[in-house]
Amino acid sequence: MLLGVIADDFTGASDIANTLTRGHNGQGGLATAQYIGVPDHDAAPDVEAGVVSLKSRSVPAEEAVELSLAALAWLQAQGCRQIVFKYCSTFDSTPEGNIGPVGEALAKAVGTAGVVACPAFPATGRTVYQGHLFVHDRLLSESGMQNHPLTPMTDPDIRRFLRKQTQDDVGLVLAATVHQGADAIKAALQTSATHGETLAIVDAISDADLAEIGKACADAPLLTGGSGIALGLPGNFIARGLASGKAAGFAGRPGPEAILAGSCSGATRGQIGVHASSHPVLAISVDDVMAGRTTADDLVSFITANEGNAPLAYSSATPEQVAEAQRRYGREEVAGRLDALFADTARRLVDDGVRRLVVAGGETSGAVAQALDLGDLAIGPEVSPGVPVLVSRRRNIALALKSGNFGGPAFFNDALRALAGDIRS
Repeated sequence: MLLGVIADDFTGASDIANTLTRGHNGQGGLATAQYIGVPDHDAAPDVEAGVVSLKSRSVPAEEAVELSLAALAWLQAQGCRQIVFKYCSTFDSTPEGNIGPVGEALAKAVGTAGVVACPAFPATGRTVYQGHLFVHDRLLSESGMQNHPLTPMTDPDIRRFLRKQTQDDVGLVLAATVHQGADAIKAALQTSATHGETLAIVDAISDADLAEIGKACADAPLLTGGSGIALGLPGNFIARGLASGKAAGFAGRPGPEAILAGSCSGATRGQIGVHASSHPVLAISVDDVMAGRTTADDLVSFITANEGNAPLAYSSATPEQVAEAQRRYGREEVAGRLDALFADTARRLVDDGVRRLVVAGGETSGAVAQALDLGDLAIGPEVSPGVPVLVSRRRNIALALKSGNFGGPAFFNDALRALAGDIRS
């Protein structure tokens, strides 16, 4: 294994696995596998990049650090020459962690400083300019992320926000330097390290910027960022003759289908609205879940009764509805009960023969992936930017795990077609 990724949630892991598999500008990518948690076995010998999916985004910082260091140890044992710590392209976190503590702990473990921190992913509208994170044409704090139920992002100055989490100062490499190319970026990062800045925010407003950052970091032991930070990394290994640049094919998994949505993002709610216009959907009431009136039996019965019609069960709600539910029952209690509901539902559906499963929402996807005992996941074609087909040979299913804000209006239909092998990238 050449490159290892530590991802703080499951949809993010799929996102960066997709980037590594595709590569950039036709250069080819790396043979990539995704793992659910830290594996208890060695990687297959043909794996060039391994992505360890953790569920560490919303846990206490100390636990996130411990999980991430365990993942690092396993990746190093596989022979990885470079490590990427992957977090969300909207920098999902809180002032108490976990991006800063994990980034600094990994940097200390590999003995480096002046480490790139860049959540940019221009293909999905995430860019960093003057240290500020934008979602399309809006600052992060005006993008809807300020209403996130677990990690509300109210400060778009991610250098200032990250500094609240770190022991060391945080550097900044501005767009003017990035546009001078890889050598200038590398020199700026070295200066940042000299100044005692373990992490440094790096501006990026285009894929070309990310490609130059990748060139600058060809020999860096550690990078951190969104999936876009990996855009230029496969080419470094391919240019050195260490990787083939060829990806395996995907034959598709026809069969019964199900869609589960736990994300409350505006994008997911819009996708649910589009899907509901021509497919059966089941709205899940938080009150009914908390009172025990809605259980996995109800979701399984609904999806089974509508097999062949792309049935969707969802708990997505408006920010106001989410806030009210959290006020009544407690944020962690609501999240835990919904995660458990979707996890139990997914497990029973797959046991009963569902072969195509689409899940929306990072926390929901994490709960489902952990419950299913998927084993190592192969990376298939791209459904939409940041969302690949995932194939579990152990369970004989194909999945699409979607971060809440990703995908176009018809994402759910597109995903089911891709899982069946009808769409190839």
